[in-house]
Amino acid sequence: MNTHLAWRSRGQGMTEYIIIVALIAVAAIGVYSLFGKSIRNQVAGLAQEMTGQSSTQQLNRARQSSRRAGTVANTEVNLGNYDEATEQGKKK
Repeated sequence: MNTHLAWRSRGQGMTEYIIIVALIAVAAIGVYSLFGKSIRNQVAGLAQEMTGQSSTQQLNRARQSSRRAGTVANTEVNLGNYDEATEQGKKK
């Protein structure tokens, strides 16, 4: 009888862990979709600088991307207009 309770408890703990990991993944996807382009350009600029090349172009692109992300972040978004708001941020 005790082994059955221990097995159920382990199963419940694993389920809770999976739910937490899924929530973290959804949050990470949301952040990456908002700031992904800016982060990629900053990393590209760092790579350019580390190899002794100019990273002006990548850093300018990162600045533009962060401005677009700020514009999208300041718009009112709900489930009804989420697609429109993200498309508007991509166009700017």
